[in-house]
Amino acid sequence: MEFSEIYSFLFETYAGIGVLVAISLVLCIIIAAVLELRTRKTYVDRGPKSEDEEDEWSLFDDDDEEADD
Repeated sequence: MEFSEIYSFLFETYAGIGVLVAISLVLCIIIAAVLELRTRKTYVDRGPKSEDEEDEWSLFDDDDEEADD
């Protein structure tokens, strides 16, 4: 295969553009996972000091606790 054939497939056909988008998504997911793991390894000592101490806001916080008060 010549470079011109690969170039025309990737940038001039719908299937080629789909391949480029898929490769970009996979690459971004891999980079994000590696960076997340490195960040967790670097900041192991961060977080609440005890179980009683909670964050002010959490994405997975249950709102039912506040409604009961």
